[in-house]
Amino acid sequence: MADIKPYTISIPQDAVDRLQQKLALTDLPDELDEAGWEYGSPLADIQRLVKYWRESYNWKKHEAELNKLPHYQTKVSVHDFGNLSIHFIHQPSQRKNAIPLLFCHGWPGSFHEVTKILEPLTNPSDPSSPAFHVVAPSLPNFGFSQGISRKGFGLPQYATTCHNLMLKLGYTQYMTQGGDWGFWITRTISRLFPSHCRATHLNMIPARPPTLTTAPSPLSYLQYALTPYTASERDGLAHTDNFHTAGFGYNALQRTRPQTIGYSLADSPVGLLAWIFEKLHFWTESDPFTPDEILTWVSIYAFSTPGPAASVRIYKEVHNRPGDSRDDSIELALRWIPKVKVGLAYFPRDIVKVPSSWGHTLGNVVWEEKYERGGHFASLERPEDMVDGLRKMMGKGGGAEGVVEGRSGYD
Repeated sequence: MADIKPYTISIPQDAVDRLQQKLALTDLPDELDEAGWEYGSPLADIQRLVKYWRESYNWKKHEAELNKLPHYQTKVSVHDFGNLSIHFIHQPSQRKNAIPLLFCHGWPGSFHEVTKILEPLTNPSDPSSPAFHVVAPSLPNFGFSQGISRKGFGLPQYATTCHNLMLKLGYTQYMTQGGDWGFWITRTISRLFPSHCRATHLNMIPARPPTLTTAPSPLSYLQYALTPYTASERDGLAHTDNFHTAGFGYNALQRTRPQTIGYSLADSPVGLLAWIFEKLHFWTESDPFTPDEILTWVSIYAFSTPGPAASVRIYKEVHNRPGDSRDDSIELALRWIPKVKVGLAYFPRDIVKVPSSWGHTLGNVVWEEKYERGGHFASLERPEDMVDGLRKMMGKGGGAEGVVEGRSGYD
C-alpha cells in the first residue's frame, strides 16, 4: 500500500532539553523511615535513577538503537473514529510461508516489548522451527500512534485497529500474542474476527473458575469440582488476591479519574518514572531491567505522540463507556470463544496466577506451559521461553499446526 511508509523516531532536541530542565527542577518528597517498597517507589531508587537520567543517560543513543528496528506508519480506518495514524514494527521473515503474528502490548508496555523476540521468531536458526512475520503496533494513545480525542474508544475499537492493520499488510489470516491489555484486545479480536484470527497465545490470564456452563464439558467441570487445588495453585490465588488488595490502586484511579493522574504523567518526568518504575518492580522477577532499559521505557512514554496521559485512558474507556455503563466487552472476553485455538503461558511473577482449569474456560486450549521464571513482561524478561512456546504451539506437531491457511511457518 502506498501510504505504508517507513518511520523514524526523531524527538526534537528541544524536547529532550526541556525534559532535562524539568529533571533539574524536581522537588522530591520525603519518605518514612524504613518505608522500603511498602509505600511505593522508594526515594533512594528514584534519586539514583534521576541522577543517572540527568548525568549519564543518553536518549539519542537509545533512539538510534530503537531506529534499527523496522518502523512503519500508516492510516487505519476505525468506524466512527476515522483514519488513525498508526505506528508499528513490521519484520517479515525470509520464509514466504511464515505465520503472521500480531504482537499486542498493554500498559505500561509498548511496541518495544517485541525487541528481544523479533529476530528468533522471524529468522530461526533451526529449520525445524516455524518462522513468523511479526507485526507489533503502538496502540492508539500509545507510543508513536495517534491519540484519540473522543470518548468511546474501547476494546472493539482497539481490536478493529489491530485487525484492520493486519488486513492492510496483506495478512488475511494470522495469530495473535497478548498480555495485559493485549490479553483483552486479542481476546476481542478472537471474538470479532474468528475467520481471520486463527490462534492466540496469551500471557497474563485473568480467567474465572469453571461453572457447569463455562467449563469445556460437564465431565471437565465435575473433575474440577472434585479435585482440590494444589499447593502451588493455592499460592497463586493468594498472590492474585494480594495484587487486587495491595497493588490495584493504580487501576482504580486510572479507570475512574485518569485525567487527574494525567497531569503528573504529562508534566513531571519523575512522576512518570515513579508511576511506571513501581510496576517494573512488583510485576517482574528480581528487578531484571538496567537503568538504561528503565529510562528508555519511560522515555518512550514521555516522548510519545499523544503524550503519556493518553495511555491511561484505556482503563476508563473500557470499564466505563459513555453513560457510565460497564462495557460488556470485558465480560465477553472472559467467555468461551470457539474456533480460535488458544495457548496459555503462565509466568510465576505475573500479576494474576490462576489454576490452569480456569484458563480452559477461555476456549480450545491446545498448548499451555507453567514456567519457573519470569513475570508480567515475559517477552523482555524471558524471551527464550516466549519464543519456545510460540514455536511449540504453532510448529510441527503443535496443537495449532497449520491453522493459518497457507502459512505453515516452513518453506
